[in-house]
Amino acid sequence: MRSKRLLFFVLFLFSLLVELSRAQNNKTTEVHVGVVADVGTSYSDGAILCINLSLADFYSSRPHFKTRLVLNIGNSRDDVVGAAAATLELIKNNQVKAILGPWSSVQANFLIEISQKAHVPLVTYAATSPFLTSLRSPYFFRATYEDPFQVDAIKAIIKLFGWREAVPVYIDNTFGEGIMPRLTDALQEINVRIPYRSVISLNATDDEISMELLSMMTMPTRVFIVHMYSSLASRVFIKAKEIGLMKPGHVWILTNGVADELPWINEKGIEAMEGVLAVKTYIRKSKNLDKFRARWRDRFARMKLSVFGLWAYDAITALAIAIEEAGTSNMTFSSADPRRNVSELEALGLSHYGPKLLKTLSRVQFKGLAGDFRFINQQLQPSVFEIVNVVGTGEKSIGFWSEENGLVKKLNQQPQSGLSSWNDRLNQIIWPGEADSVPKGWEIPTNGKKLRIGVPKRAGFTNLVKVTRDPITNSTSVTGFCIDFFEAVIRAMPYDVSYEFIPFEKRNGKAAGDYNDLVHQVYLGTYDAVVGDTTILANRSSYVDFTFPFSKSGVGLIAPIKDQVKRDCFTFLKPLSWKLWLATFLSFFLVGTTVWALEQRVNPDFRGPANYQASTILWFAFSTMVFAPRERVFSFGARLLVITWYFLVLVLTQSYTASLASLLTSQQLHPTITSMSSLLERGETVGYQRSSFILAKLKETGFSQSSLVPFDTAEECDELLRNGPEKSGVSAAFLEVPYLRLFLGQYCNTYKMVEEPYNIDGFGFVFPIGSPLVADVSRAILKVAESTKAMELERAWFKKKDENCPDPVTNPDPKPSSTSRQLGLDSFWLLFLVVFLVCILTLGKYTFCFLLKTEGIDFWKEFQQPDNKSYINRVEKCQCSSSLHMHSQTPNQTHDI
Repeated sequence: MRSKRLLFFVLFLFSLLVELSRAQNNKTTEVHVGVVADVGTSYSDGAILCINLSLADFYSSRPHFKTRLVLNIGNSRDDVVGAAAATLELIKNNQVKAILGPWSSVQANFLIEISQKAHVPLVTYAATSPFLTSLRSPYFFRATYEDPFQVDAIKAIIKLFGWREAVPVYIDNTFGEGIMPRLTDALQEINVRIPYRSVISLNATDDEISMELLSMMTMPTRVFIVHMYSSLASRVFIKAKEIGLMKPGHVWILTNGVADELPWINEKGIEAMEGVLAVKTYIRKSKNLDKFRARWRDRFARMKLSVFGLWAYDAITALAIAIEEAGTSNMTFSSADPRRNVSELEALGLSHYGPKLLKTLSRVQFKGLAGDFRFINQQLQPSVFEIVNVVGTGEKSIGFWSEENGLVKKLNQQPQSGLSSWNDRLNQIIWPGEADSVPKGWEIPTNGKKLRIGVPKRAGFTNLVKVTRDPITNSTSVTGFCIDFFEAVIRAMPYDVSYEFIPFEKRNGKAAGDYNDLVHQVYLGTYDAVVGDTTILANRSSYVDFTFPFSKSGVGLIAPIKDQVKRDCFTFLKPLSWKLWLATFLSFFLVGTTVWALEQRVNPDFRGPANYQASTILWFAFSTMVFAPRERVFSFGARLLVITWYFLVLVLTQSYTASLASLLTSQQLHPTITSMSSLLERGETVGYQRSSFILAKLKETGFSQSSLVPFDTAEECDELLRNGPEKSGVSAAFLEVPYLRLFLGQYCNTYKMVEEPYNIDGFGFVFPIGSPLVADVSRAILKVAESTKAMELERAWFKKKDENCPDPVTNPDPKPSSTSRQLGLDSFWLLFLVVFLVCILTLGKYTFCFLLKTEGIDFWKEFQQPDNKSYINRVEKCQCSSSLHMHSQTPNQTHDI
């Protein structure tokens, strides 16, 4: 078969040379150029045919050109050494002025050194590795697209569908590794993690490929970027389909290294690729391209035309234009000194024609079959890539990517702005396994290992996390609010997650350490996640990822509360201030004296011996306190005063009764500590949760190590607070809010939260940095938090041991103090003022009128006499009053009776 192909090319070249010789005249100059190719392979044979057709078309349309390129083919035999040997032979024996080829980047890597040494320009139409940078040699030209150019298109696809991880699958050589630096950078720009790289050798056996694919299958990532030769890609996909990596949920993206060679992949390989996305080199349609394809089908119906053949067609055209422009002068080689013992490479000499051809080749610009041909930095620059979907045994175009517009369905489509779905940017896609929904790109492999989830083993506050071990079966049971919430979150996930809880206990006979140590185990890979009462902190988030908080948190300061009222035998005096007591007693005397003065001359109840009248004054004044005076008042002024005084006494007694009842029956509870600053100022000893970040916070605030006492359980904290600093206890304690809720639910009548000095994000689940589970679990947390399930868990695990205890989160004061304000004169001064004014007015009026009547008469003697002229004395009195009057007038007679 190989010999038949070689014979075919010899006959074709012979006929071509005959046609060229007929078109030439005696004035044309032959310029030898070399073509390094893997003769006998379909892709190289197709490229050589395109090169020959290009020369025929070029010179038939330009008969006036003075130069004619003569092809010298060097067979590299699909080998790096063979390519180097063919190049050396072409330069040494044929003195070619330029070299076209080779096919692979690995071969080109060696040829660049030779062309640089001999000053012979090397133009490749198929080597795409970025390692073949033109900066290494000014004589290297790339008439194709460098692999990293397509990376932005791949990045756009991954970003559009929101995949968070991707695994590159590439061939283990210069071609495969060349794309990785740029691909890695591009994915990092959109925060996409590369958890693993699958490197497959070109000569890998089917078993080796299967082993590599099986290892990929046990990993959660389901987005794969394939960059390799089409021959290897075909074998990889056939094996991937056999072991189940082409089922629904998987994503495969091909680079143009595979996509551009899809025509050469056999039918079985194409069928295995169904549902795969591919970034393909886009060749714009043109009349010349259509004519060339039609001619190709007529002449070479059994051979498929690839994009590399079109680039080869344009590359030889560019070389013919550049040589024509450079002219034919000084086309010799300087040979090395034959007397010197030099290597074969040094013996090539230098081409005097090379520097001139280098300049003209850099300036070549024309419209080729593959599009606009122009070297920028000695290589072609792409503007558009086509996105295709492998369906059945063919491919379907689903969109395009351009640097200006990004991903679009059609090239003339305006770019989408704002939030848009993938359907707005790409046509309908058939995914692997004929799935019609977008794969999530990540899942827990059912045949892989379970997630190893570390849980803290606490000594106290086990309502949050409790680890128990059955001594008989040695099985471990994990319960608590955090565990139940996590399980509810897993049930809300869009896919199944297999996991197992592993208690974080003693290691190597020593205590496991604090929560920082537990979180660090995720970074070290000991655990795949941590579930429990783990607080989200900035320093922890530097090496792990936290989910959205599932429980609000903070740090609360709790202190003992005590009743500030000392109940003793003088408690009854405390409702009123001493000023109010004094004002009340003075008012009693003032009112009693005023009523006596107004009633003495007209009311027998207020007359009699001096000691009797004094006692009457006191009796009447204090009996008004219970609204039961025995004496009646008759004068208008006295009655007005008594009415006013009754109102004041009513208000005063009711207020006193209420205040005294509150004082005797309600506790005036106040914390012994009011703030963290007071603790620092007084140098008090405080408690904190052991194995908590609170210790570092307190040290940062200014607490010394000697003033900090750790505790594990709520009972230990209660004991420390009850003992106080006097008995090696503490004055106050710091707890995170979830623990504080549990603590005050048990001891709310004894302690209260007085301050929340530190604000923190809350509890979150811990995963490795870049884990795609973080986003999915965070969304599930929001679903559970917005459902009734969250309230059920709150009621189940934060229920109070003392049902009278309110929740400190909704009521920051878990036991509100019942305070009774001492009544003062400021609350009653207006009433006292009114009584005083009434006293002054009535007494002043009475005195003024009495003085007018007793002008010139003994004032005191007249005051002691009854006023017989007053109408009040003519009012009928009760018997008790008459009898009393009689007794006061005839004491002896009364005694006799």
